[in-house]
Amino acid sequence: MKQYQVFVYGTLLVGETNHHVAKPYLQHVEEGTIKGNLYDVGAGYPAVVLDQKGVDIKGEWFTVNEVGLERMDWLEEYQENRGDNYYDRVWVKDCYKDREGFIYVFTKEKAQNLKPITSGSWRELD
Repeated sequence: MKQYQVFVYGTLLVGETNHHVAKPYLQHVEEGTIKGNLYDVGAGYPAVVLDQKGVDIKGEWFTVNEVGLERMDWLEEYQENRGDNYYDRVWVKDCYKDREGFIYVFTKEKAQNLKPITSGSWRELD
């Protein structure tokens, strides 16, 4: 079965409220960092807007199989080739490690009125 790398930064993190969605499909977990801006959506979860001039966003790289990716797509309300996804799933590279894969993100427009999380960590809210 095919494997996917997915960078997670919010409720899918190990120990967080939605980790159970990915846990049965996890093959490997590793800490990671990407560049962007982290926002509090205000409903108990965050969103990222990728930006190379942004802050270091701390998260975890999950290695999952196809079913794991499908379950995370479902949670993040993402469907391939659909124009009105809640989150977009795009490709991202780690800042400090030789690691790359998918991440679920908001557009800059979607995040414009949200509160920034300047720490870059969902676990270290300002």
